[in-house]
Amino acid sequence: MPNNGREFHFTDNDFEAIRALIHSHAGISLNASKKDMVYSRLARRLRATGVDTFRDYLKILESNDEAEWQSFTNALTTNLTSFFREPHHFPILADHVRKLKGRHPINLWCSASSTGEEAYSMAMTMVEVFGTYAPPVRIIATDLDTSVLARAKEGIYAMDRLEKMPAEKLKKFFLIKSDGDAKQEGVARIRPELRDMITFRQVNLLDGNWPLRPPFDAIFCRNVMIYFDKQTQYHILKKFVPLLRPDGLLFAGHSESLHHAADLFKLIGSTVYQVADKSMAYK
Repeated sequence: MPNNGREFHFTDNDFEAIRALIHSHAGISLNASKKDMVYSRLARRLRATGVDTFRDYLKILESNDEAEWQSFTNALTTNLTSFFREPHHFPILADHVRKLKGRHPINLWCSASSTGEEAYSMAMTMVEVFGTYAPPVRIIATDLDTSVLARAKEGIYAMDRLEKMPAEKLKKFFLIKSDGDAKQEGVARIRPELRDMITFRQVNLLDGNWPLRPPFDAIFCRNVMIYFDKQTQYHILKKFVPLLRPDGLLFAGHSESLHHAADLFKLIGSTVYQVADKSMAYK
């Protein structure tokens, strides 16, 4: 029977079971205030799978249905991003890369790429640093959510998502449809040269092995740690250390602090870090 006007009965035990599953699978910590959000997002999965109760839905997950596990994870992953979000980071990245010019190809990791805006912002920055659409830069952009990765690969964005983009950048980095195609009106496509700089791949930060090729000159892991508890944060940060060059940079979100991992990373700027013990960095 519905409860509190809801279509599906949703008990505290259901919520606790879901909290435990998403934490063990993706490291995401859901506090009690997220109960309504969890119901709203997973009610869609109950309808999609044709079950009538959360108990039956949990049985589908317990049967190790791989496709539904991915849909479950996608449903509970929060994706909030924009082009040049936290803009102070990009001049810092640009200055860092300028110092490395000519030493080696630049290797960057966007570890929570969502729908691609952050990774493409990194690519735009590299084009401007090197003055070419084909800079010696490789960007790996990863996310747990396969649905947002698919959108990132397309590189198509509604014009209202680009309202704050300076006109010169919009002209330089986007292709805007103007041929009367109704399906494409009001959207812009990332230039293919930027798309070619980036490899999009699914990566779960909780996995034991990441399919990555270090060393990295910079890792962006912004507004991700806020979804993990301190123990999970430390575990992930510890795995970042040997992937970064000794002078590499780790960019965190404005609301994130790495005080609890001071043995791993030291603060060198506004939410910008370097490996605390360079002997532990990539060799």
